[in-house]
Amino acid sequence: MKKTVFLFILVALVLPLRAQYQTPYSYLDDSEAVSSMKQHVRSLSARMLEGRGAGTEGEAEAASYVTDRLREAGVDILSGTDGDIFGLRQENGDTLTSRNVIGFIQGFDKTLKNKYIVIGARLDNMSPGSITVDGVEKQRFFPGANGNASGLAMMLELASRLKTNSLLLRRSVLFVAFGSSSNSYAGAWYFLNRSFASDVENIDAMINLDMLGTGSSGFYAYTSSNPDLNVLVTTLEGTLQPVKPKLVSEEPYASDHRVFYASEIPSIFFTSGKYPEHNTEKDTESIIQYDYMERELEYIYNYTISLVNGPKPIFNASSELSKKKESGEVVFPYYDCDRKPTFLGSNDPKVFLQKWVYQYLRYPDSAVRNGIQGRVLVDFIIDEKGKVTDVKVLKGVDPDLDDEAVRVISASPDWKPGIIRGERVKAEISLYVEFRLQKKK
Repeated sequence: MKKTVFLFILVALVLPLRAQYQTPYSYLDDSEAVSSMKQHVRSLSARMLEGRGAGTEGEAEAASYVTDRLREAGVDILSGTDGDIFGLRQENGDTLTSRNVIGFIQGFDKTLKNKYIVIGARLDNMSPGSITVDGVEKQRFFPGANGNASGLAMMLELASRLKTNSLLLRRSVLFVAFGSSSNSYAGAWYFLNRSFASDVENIDAMINLDMLGTGSSGFYAYTSSNPDLNVLVTTLEGTLQPVKPKLVSEEPYASDHRVFYASEIPSIFFTSGKYPEHNTEKDTESIIQYDYMERELEYIYNYTISLVNGPKPIFNASSELSKKKESGEVVFPYYDCDRKPTFLGSNDPKVFLQKWVYQYLRYPDSAVRNGIQGRVLVDFIIDEKGKVTDVKVLKGVDPDLDDEAVRVISASPDWKPGIIRGERVKAEISLYVEFRLQKKK
């Protein structure tokens, strides 16, 4: 009897820790995840849904499919059975009818549950591509069965996992399938300026999912170089992940995140990038690499959990992505440099942490005695000569830990400075310094 009680207590203690600190594979095994995504992609790229532009029957069928799958996952639907319908005035004076689908998961935090993270994907199947006109390359949208079946499949699978683990969500989460994206992102505009206009100031950030699942060709994250969203990417790089996106300063292609950025809402765009089938009308479901897609899903899930539960990201409004300090000198974000600052020959901040910070970090005795641990977020500037300056704590844990993190970074050897347009510049970066106590064996 004693063994039985002990085993029950052990299971009761372990399961909550697995739910909080690991990906939710205890709830949905790998084969089921792949099977679910295959079903979504194949359904959304079926022949009857091809050409599902604004106002078409294919769009209505796709909206119905997304609505049904969200309901099955236990997600509340805010857009009604037929979707959140809106009209588009055409050049000939006719009105074209399109729709969004909106799902909702309530957060648990008494304050943050009234703040939102939007996870969006294009509902139409018009794929961005390019054509050359008079020698000039221009972006256009082309029909294609996998226009964004993969992005919608990813959103639906994320919704299912987040609903399963909803007790972990401090903020609330909105899932939006945007109609008529190929018409100047009309669905995203309508959502922000009509459907959710009264509460738009409470949207803290947006995650855009557009054409994923071809990870062998690359997996990218674009944030318009938002420092706070970049910090989250950098932080996750230091943890065990099945795949990691490459932060890019150049937008892979335009999508619904642009409308959120125009409304000064921090946004991150996850994509596998362009591929040749964008410019054809043939079925492209076969190019999806589901093993890569599942890895991308796990990473985006982990990123979403960090974003939903972390501090509100600050919007960086400058189109040149530069910031002015009180002195009036221009300081560029680290990731905006044409050539990023390098430490010991590497522009990966993890190298600085591993080869300098954690080599010379001293755990304060007072913190050891009191069992204090955590991550200190430190901001600093690498000036035109490569010297580390203006070291400060953005998010502290304990005064002694904070001071030690500042001390070791301030003592850094010189870096090679960042370069923009051939000139050396001041570059600013924020890093987490982790203090972790280990139990004696």
